Amino acid sequence: MNARRIVALLLKETRELVRDPVTLALAVVMPLVMLFLFGYAINMDVDELALGLYDQDNTPASRALVARFAGSPYFDIIEYRHNTRDLDRSLQQSRIRAGIVIPPGFGRALLRDQPAPVQVIVDGGYPMVAGLGMAYIDAVIAYFPAPRPEPVEMQTRVWYNPSLNSINFVIPGLFAVILMAFPPLLTTLAIVREKETGTVEQIYASPLRSAEYVLGKLLPYALVAFLEILMVILVGFVWFEIPIAGSLPLLFVASLVYVFTTVGIGLLVSSLARTQLAAMLITLIVTLMPSFLFSGFLFPIFTMGGGKN
Repeated sequence: MNARRIVALLLKETRELVRDPVTLALAVVMPLVMLFLFGYAINMDVDELALGLYDQDNTPASRALVARFAGSPYFDIIEYRHNTRDLDRSLQQSRIRAGIVIPPGFGRALLRDQPAPVQVIVDGGYPMVAGLGMAYIDAVIAYFPAPRPEPVEMQTRVWYNPSLNSINFVIPGLFAVILMAFPPLLTTLAIVREKETGTVEQIYASPLRSAEYVLGKLLPYALVAFLEILMVILVGFVWFEIPIAGSLPLLFVASLVYVFTTVGIGLLVSSLARTQLAAMLITLIVTLMPSFLFSGFLFPIFTMGGGKN
């Protein structure tokens, strides 16, 4: 390979990249838009769950249980109902996510040290919210009126995300998704554009070898993708306050390998597509869809078929 020819092609590709505002916007603005959009839109935490309450007992004990829910930051009691029909209607209209019915005799059963059942109705349209909401409601009811002594004491420690904030999972997952989506798209469109305009024929007539052409096309977009890495990591750690744990140099080295892989996918797609529209569609199908569906970003890998949970 001739280093002078590679540098000449690299400079030519860099000038074309700088002169194209659409490509620059796609490389810089779209990853940020995607980061902020998904960072704020995808929230798997249950906070201020909308509750409806129907207290049929209306005793000091039942009112104390209602006060427990009202004083918890995880619940927002927005409706106090006087019959189950209105409570069901609120659930059907999605005004509340859960309804709690305290039956008559609740306080009397507690005084007699007897089981005091409480009915909990949860909207299962959002399974994750329903599951967490049921767990929170169960925790409040189980420790009412006071924590019960147990023969075995359980001490729980959560690793890797002690606060259980979903954003600590969403934002790092977006790093991989963004880098799988945009660098291949930029590379593919740049090469297929030359096919459509016919300028690629000048490359065929030049003394450039195949390896020199591939390397000259690969390096500028790999550099852009690496700058995207720095940008999204900076925004994630500074703006969203994602905690840093581990080796940053190792993260950057692994990201560099990942970048060259994704840009290489763009080069592969560009060799197959003839038009920019076809190249864009193929790239999105090959990169964006698998990165969302099969990477573990939206659905845990252990829940997929073909392996043991």
